[in-house]
Amino acid sequence: MKIAFVGKGGSGKTTLSSLFIRRLAAARIPVLAVDADINQHLGAALGLDDEEAAALPAMGSRLPLIKDWLRGTNPRIGSAETMIKTTPPGTGSRLLRLSEDNPVFAACARRVGLDDGEVRLMATGPFTDADLGVACYHSKTGAVELCLNHLVDGRQEYVVVDMTAGSDSFASGMFTRFDMTFLVAEPTRKGVAVYRQYKEYARDFGVALRVVGNKVQGPEDLAFLREETGDDLLTAFGHSGWVRAMEKGRPPRFGSLEEANREALRMLHEAADSSYEQRDWRRYTRQMVHFHLRNAESWGNARTGTDLAAQVDPGFVLDEQTVTPQPV
Repeated sequence: MKIAFVGKGGSGKTTLSSLFIRRLAAARIPVLAVDADINQHLGAALGLDDEEAAALPAMGSRLPLIKDWLRGTNPRIGSAETMIKTTPPGTGSRLLRLSEDNPVFAACARRVGLDDGEVRLMATGPFTDADLGVACYHSKTGAVELCLNHLVDGRQEYVVVDMTAGSDSFASGMFTRFDMTFLVAEPTRKGVAVYRQYKEYARDFGVALRVVGNKVQGPEDLAFLREETGDDLLTAFGHSGWVRAMEKGRPPRFGSLEEANREALRMLHEAADSSYEQRDWRRYTRQMVHFHLRNAESWGNARTGTDLAAQVDPGFVLDEQTVTPQPV
């Protein structure tokens, strides 16, 4: 299952995504956590200290390796240099499976031990001084999009992505890559403004979207969110001494999280799991192709000097039965 957490900056999406990841890990469910935000805080929220978080390998810097491995023996892709962030898989492409080891995970993922279980953690890498004025952060998240395009995941395994803040997620087709998107909203006008924007953009692509209230202090806050987001509001988180201790770098055991907030996490897990029944791999593949062709026409063909539309394998549908070629 592929799950995204989105919301405006400061809404608490990183905190809530880390709590959701901890719940999955406590249930011994395989989890790949991905920090795709320009502010790289997911590692710290999962308990890494500053030195450990800084040592996480940056996916963006390993993009040549990612491309070369994923293209496999796909005859439609002449070289790794002609792959872009939206390149879809086809016959001969290598696919990523969470239950398997592969060179992409070996290079980009690190195991993080929690007090209940462990997770794999990947990070796009921070926006550095060298990037200022010459690079776009979405070029870094392109590594995440390419991996999601080649990912085959099942019901009892999760990829949880902490996305970029606000509507920046719509700068690529990555917002359509998820089975469920949780939008974290504070009970404020600014908090729900991102929801309205996301709802409008996502409507035409069948994106499953649920709102998760955060920093809710009472019935009035909850009523405000219900009035503004309607039935999209799934649940809400209130004040948490556990979270405050975690933000100080001294989290207690996860089992001591407040009962009301544990119940909210249970509702998130139930909603994410139930979205499996709505999976449509053919639509998923069509959307990959749609955004690839758009990117090819707008900048990809000129950038690579190649007709990237030729990378599309018209008979290929990604699904859980797709056979992955053996590494060579």
